[in-house]
Amino acid sequence: MAAEQSTIRSSTWNRLDGIDLLRGLAIFFVLMNHVNIRLLGAKVLYTKFLPAQLVHFLVWNGQLGVQIFFAVSGFLITSIAIRRWGALPNVRLRDFYMLRIARIAPLLLLLLVILSSLDLAHIHNFVVTAKTGGLGRALLAAVTFHVNVLEARRGYLPGNWDVLWSLSVEEMFYLFFPLVCSVFGRSKLFIVILLSFVVLGPFGRTMLSRGNEVWQDHSYLGGMDAIALGCLTAMIVSRTRFSYSAVWALGIGGAAVMVSSLVFSWQAYRGWPGQTGLNMTILALGTCMFIAATAQTQWRSPRFLTPLLKIGRYSYEVYLTHMFVVFGFFGLFLDVGKPMRMVPVLFLVTILISGVLGAVVASFYSEPMNRFLRNYSRSRHAKPASAIDSKCVVPSEK
Repeated sequence: MAAEQSTIRSSTWNRLDGIDLLRGLAIFFVLMNHVNIRLLGAKVLYTKFLPAQLVHFLVWNGQLGVQIFFAVSGFLITSIAIRRWGALPNVRLRDFYMLRIARIAPLLLLLLVILSSLDLAHIHNFVVTAKTGGLGRALLAAVTFHVNVLEARRGYLPGNWDVLWSLSVEEMFYLFFPLVCSVFGRSKLFIVILLSFVVLGPFGRTMLSRGNEVWQDHSYLGGMDAIALGCLTAMIVSRTRFSYSAVWALGIGGAAVMVSSLVFSWQAYRGWPGQTGLNMTILALGTCMFIAATAQTQWRSPRFLTPLLKIGRYSYEVYLTHMFVVFGFFGLFLDVGKPMRMVPVLFLVTILISGVLGAVVASFYSEPMNRFLRNYSRSRHAKPASAIDSKCVVPSEK
């Protein structure tokens, strides 16, 4: 147990550049994808003279970015749980749920208040149509984590609501995670359960979607394979000290798998990996290999990657608020006549301002509310658990 705690302490309680880099990369692809969708919707054919391979890599990997988020989330939540309680079977349900609420709820609830106000004011791009159930149905889906189910049945919600589908997948997993840890954490059945999610993930994106295009991307099982792989990676890292050569193999191999999955995402999607749903699982596996290597070595990122690390640090806030920036600057782009030369500027400014907005929201709202709720929870109990380091609280995905 002492060795296990020592490894976890070194790999999760300091800020990990590898983790922040992955989150920054993930949010970059999400932002690029969401700007791209608006441009194509406005018939701005800016990709006409660009290499198809480059286009697919830069602007069509948003879904793969979310898969990276899921793998990172599974690793962090599990490693933090091990560090806090010593072992997964010792997870305290109340404390676990309180930590999730403290991290997720403040910004989510504020976002829902703002979106409801914009809907009631009939602001363009923010109105939930009757076809998708109206405002009340969207609110219910958001607070009960089934936005993905609603969209699969009724169609896509407005952009700021749509991003909540990934939060639905993630929080549904964590709703049952501590319960499974408490009941099965001491037996090999726990490993079997996690591996079952890994196996079922590709089926969730293919056969079990029954031809529903939304459900192919947004299903619970379709995202939980990456979360489960992240959980398994944290358990392995907590028990194993890899050799120098093994660390290099994991790091280089994981990076190679990720780069190949992202660069050749279109070929994978059209080929057997995409047809079987394995393309996303392969990406998640490569992500977890990279996480394992960088976590154990405390890998330090080159300075030129600092912007990605910065945006990755506030990825939850960026993810939940970036559509305000996307709609705002895209509206300005339309107002000035959709000049083709301004397309690169639109991408760059959207990414920059989204990162700044996320940092401001985190610094002045999310993190203070997170600390307040955790402190309040501890003060209400005679035997408080030690506070989790705010630097290590996992942003949800996204």
